Amino acid sequence: MKRLFVTGIGTEIGKTVISAILTEALQADYWKPVQSGDLHQSDSMKIQSLTSFDVVIHPETYRLQTPVSPHYSAAIDGVEIEINKFQIPETDNHLIVEGAGGLHVPLNQEYLLIDLIQQLNIPVILVSQNYLGSINHSLLSIEALQSRKIPIEGIIFNGAETKSTETYLCSYTGIPCLGRIPVSSEVSQQFIKKQASAFNFS
Repeated sequence: MKRLFVTGIGTEIGKTVISAILTEALQADYWKPVQSGDLHQSDSMKIQSLTSFDVVIHPETYRLQTPVSPHYSAAIDGVEIEINKFQIPETDNHLIVEGAGGLHVPLNQEYLLIDLIQQLNIPVILVSQNYLGSINHSLLSIEALQSRKIPIEGIIFNGAETKSTETYLCSYTGIPCLGRIPVSSEVSQQFIKKQASAFNFS
């Protein structure tokens, strides 16, 4: 069964939408290890509403109140994130895991999100988005993953198309481009299902 960790080159670039598409494409389970803020409309809740099947949502290891970096949100809540408490959920199904923010988001004073990815030993889907500086952010993210010998399944571009950027990144790094998700005025179940049909992980 396939396990994939969805991370991004930064914050607010569409990781949850991509996670929903991959979850739909694989009819997979979903797990968000850390939810920092927005507990009334968490990413797990969004995945449940955006997928067309009875998706299994595994509970977050940490649910934090404030929409800031996990280490700070945990401090506000009076808890400390312990990296050894993260355990991959037991399932016989495919599993999509969604990170929080970018790779160097701190979980506590010692560990970053990339440390968690390395510990879980799950291949990464890197979500990129085209904006001024995105090539730099993408290359830095790829370099960080490769320096840890974390396998990268591929890159998914989200948002407006910039062919020169997309072609350059995939050519320069040798990492496959798995697809690009277009801009949509409404992200719905129908949109997710349509985008999922373009992915083939067999």
